Amino acid sequence: MGQRLRIATYNVEWFNALFDDRGRLLADNELSGRYEITRRNQIESLGIVFTALDADAIMVIEAPNHGRRRSTVKALETFARTFELRASQAIMGFANETDQEIALLFDPSRIEARHDPQASPKAPRFDGIFRFDIDVDAAPEAIRFSKPPLELAVRADGHALRLIGVHAKSKAGRGARNGAEEVRIAIQNRRQQLAECVWIRRRVAALLARHQSVMVMGDFNDGPGLDEYEKLFGHSGVEIVLGLDEPPELRLHEPHARMALTQRVGVQPSSARFWLAPEDQYFEALLDFIMISPDLAEKGPRWRIWHPLNDPNCFRIPELQEALLAASDHFPVTLDIEL
Repeated sequence: MGQRLRIATYNVEWFNALFDDRGRLLADNELSGRYEITRRNQIESLGIVFTALDADAIMVIEAPNHGRRRSTVKALETFARTFELRASQAIMGFANETDQEIALLFDPSRIEARHDPQASPKAPRFDGIFRFDIDVDAAPEAIRFSKPPLELAVRADGHALRLIGVHAKSKAGRGARNGAEEVRIAIQNRRQQLAECVWIRRRVAALLARHQSVMVMGDFNDGPGLDEYEKLFGHSGVEIVLGLDEPPELRLHEPHARMALTQRVGVQPSSARFWLAPEDQYFEALLDFIMISPDLAEKGPRWRIWHPLNDPNCFRIPELQEALLAASDHFPVTLDIEL
């Protein structure tokens, strides 16, 4: 029997705002980007959550910014050192212009990781240009990622893996001045999001065709049945990346996505919780996933959404429950597997 490996994905809202330009934590009483939560409170809450996860690797979505004056790796490794995390080493791929990077924080005693972006015959590298007809006018558009996925070559306990960290395009119609413009922007964003998912799917299909072990994880800003535009476009981006129309050997597996697909009414998993001011209430959505290749699905993996109100192990520990609610508007998703 092998040793359990825990892989996590976690979207940390406003993580960048918790560091100065030298990568030092700003543990003070100034407000963070989180509503009515101080930077000290958010930092301490994140420390509690990351410590409780005790993961061998965490795909950090919305990681601190990287640029001329700031370093994602330095900030994350400072955070890990502060809270004495096993996952103490960080790696990132292509920087973007949104102050929201994608990075992996991992335990170097168990995991080796290197940024290894590759192209496939039908999919360029994630920092390239993807030609795809998103508005069905027979003229392919030039698609670029606003947040290029992080593709890693990983060895975990000697087992070779391909990890792809994803933060897909948001579909929200932000910046609209009226209802009609909001619909137009939302449809435009949905087309971009689906094109990104097609691009990821083609890269995944090439890896699966070569019988490689693959994990695709992160925030897809989408899920089965999540909005009214899914009927217009036929599929959610999540379904596209999973490859549900493909032969079994080319599909990815994710039980929470399958629950959402097969159970439109009744119990629904969720990984994010947002406040909607017009409705004066919270809205929950399933946006965060860890998808795995068929060979990994045969190894008895266990998925878990660390939801502070729905997961009994989180609910019965008040300190962890409060930390999860203060740390981010998303909750971590973990996968436990023996390779």
